[in-house]
Amino acid sequence: MLEFEHDSLAQRVLFGAGKAASNLAAEVTRLDAQSVMVIAGPAETELAESVCSEIEPRLMYSDVVQHVPIETAEKARAAAREHDVDLLVSIGGGSTTGLAKAVALTSGIPIVAVPTTYAGSEATNVWGLTESSRKTTGVDARVLPTTVIYDVLSLLTLPVKLSVASGLNALAHSVDSMWAPRADPINSTLAVEAITALSSGLRDIKRDSASQSGHEQTLYGAYLSAVAFASAGSGLHHKICHVLGGTYNMPHAQTHAIVLPHVLEYNAPYAPAAEQRIAAAFGTSTAVEGLWSLRTELEAPTALRDYGLKESDLDEAVALVLEAAPASNPRPVTAESLEVLLHNVWAGTTSEDEGR
Repeated sequence: MLEFEHDSLAQRVLFGAGKAASNLAAEVTRLDAQSVMVIAGPAETELAESVCSEIEPRLMYSDVVQHVPIETAEKARAAAREHDVDLLVSIGGGSTTGLAKAVALTSGIPIVAVPTTYAGSEATNVWGLTESSRKTTGVDARVLPTTVIYDVLSLLTLPVKLSVASGLNALAHSVDSMWAPRADPINSTLAVEAITALSSGLRDIKRDSASQSGHEQTLYGAYLSAVAFASAGSGLHHKICHVLGGTYNMPHAQTHAIVLPHVLEYNAPYAPAAEQRIAAAFGTSTAVEGLWSLRTELEAPTALRDYGLKESDLDEAVALVLEAAPASNPRPVTAESLEVLLHNVWAGTTSEDEGR
């Protein structure tokens, strides 16, 4: 019998090439905002000025830090209070959206998000804050952006390596949604469509970094992935990445890109129905084959030791992930199995390599 409970989040999405500035101006008018705080990191300054060319922000704020340290959040919250802000506009990747969410979490100020990567945070009601090297996440309706404005022209200059890492981060949302704590048939359907779009779009971007159709397909897939993830919740993959990112300050997108195939290999034999749907989305006989083939073609990052993770960090990481691992994971999670998985993530090896 088919029986499930599904939540759909209420959000307005505006998707159109070259329309970011006009769509933002229309949203500011629709929301009757009088004091707009624009959050955009230094790298997005020029883009933010272009996107905001048809509005008059009260405050342009650029102090953005990955994983949203609590101190960074408190400074942004104080700035919003000081300027009597009634609308937050985030222009950037997941760190920028995350900071806007941190402000919204305590103030209830609505957010209009203009993403410049495939992070997907803009489509979820999940927030994350880091304090004393520990990343805490939660769910709150106040942090879900009221509107998302997607403009593919904002992503055409994204370096290929970052497009690949960010796109695989989006893919991780889809894969995790297939067996996360609140996985259901609707989430799975969104995730499968997202995997197809992402794998096609990323291949196009790899061949031509300025491919508009490639970026559009990837952006479309990233949104579907995030919607599925928002409903399904955080599975084992995301719990691992939150620990590694918050505790050891690993780069967000690259961490997800590296961890994903190892979690897929870990869970796939224990979730055959989900595995076959993922494989079908890739157009391969197995899900693992499909993901490794895509990663090879994209020349994706392979090892977290390349980003500063130390082998001596792994024992602590195992203990922290073990505390956070969802009880509903298809395969039981043990300290022993995590030791193998995280060592492979650190070294860039697979279980097959370990057995040789």
